[in-house]
Amino acid sequence: MFLQMDNVGKYFNNEEKKTTFEVFSEINITVPENQFVSILGPSGCGKSTLLSMVAGLENTSEGKIILEGKEVKQPGPDRGMVFQQPSLFPWLNVRDNVTFPLKGKMSQTEAEKIADHFLKMVQLSRFKENYIFELSGGMQQRVAIARALAMDPKILLMDEPFGALDEQTRHIMHDELMKIWQETKKTILFVTHSIQEAIKLSDRIIVMGTRPGRIIADIPVDIQRPRKRGLVEAIELEERIMGLLESEINKVLKEELANEMESTL
Repeated sequence: MFLQMDNVGKYFNNEEKKTTFEVFSEINITVPENQFVSILGPSGCGKSTLLSMVAGLENTSEGKIILEGKEVKQPGPDRGMVFQQPSLFPWLNVRDNVTFPLKGKMSQTEAEKIADHFLKMVQLSRFKENYIFELSGGMQQRVAIARALAMDPKILLMDEPFGALDEQTRHIMHDELMKIWQETKKTILFVTHSIQEAIKLSDRIIVMGTRPGRIIADIPVDIQRPRKRGLVEAIELEERIMGLLESEINKVLKEELANEMESTL
């Protein structure tokens, strides 16, 4: 299997209070090559932490993450990461931002050729000499995606990349991402809290519960693309997932209410 997460867990120890906070445990996910997989769940379930562990930015407390037969222990060029807020260099223009991770690996001419290819793919060719502050939020995120793709990673990791965008721009970015995915055939692991976004984009949705985080459903999205709003199959799937998440959210609310009542006694 292309990507495997075997009994992965994450917890933090508080030495002063001698307590352990468990983020999630027993996460078992396998992802085949070229699949678009979304990880969906309420705040606090650990979905972004899990993505950071696949990126090698955080260590596992237990279990293993294996990419193409090799255990993930640190960041590497085989994984491209796109964050909610694009981490771009404001003192560099668009093309130089894309070529930055390629420095030292090839000639400047080759790097610029690769950058121009992916900037054309994200429809930013005519903005390659512009600086980051001259671009809209959606355009900045396209630069971040182009930079990640320019590294030719085996897998693209996306942590709520469109969460800070307005609804109209977000829908445009969904369509752009679908075109990029269909053209590049990259494996994508996509974290989101939006059910509609997950349904529109994904081949498969991993639904996580919270306190502690765990997988409560692994749902294939067997809906023909392109997926337009209002499709009966999409609405039915959204209601099914909402039902799963409502019980998780209600559980958290009950726990918080109980804790609040205890603190007042």
